[in-house]
Amino acid sequence: MSDTLKWLYDRVYTPLPMTEDKQEVEECHRQLIERLDKQERRLVLRIIDAKDHIAAERSVDSFICGFHLAWGMANELNHYMKERPVPEDDSGPDTLA
Repeated sequence: MSDTLKWLYDRVYTPLPMTEDKQEVEECHRQLIERLDKQERRLVLRIIDAKDHIAAERSVDSFICGFHLAWGMANELNHYMKERPVPEDDSGPDTLA
């Protein structure tokens, strides 16, 4: 089921536009890389990649948790509606009680 929810996430989720933040990160990254030697650059890039991976995994996990919550609430509401007694004086859906 997790694969199905991951597919749904990929299909439905639209990331928020963060052009200002992204530009700032890229500029800081560029400045930092210019100051470091090759070995330190690799380390910084590994850290950035790992943080990006963590952020992506948390986003998917949050989506899946929200989906499970909504699914559970819908099931609970469905159960409640089945157990609820039918009113005796039901004049139709347009009548206000």
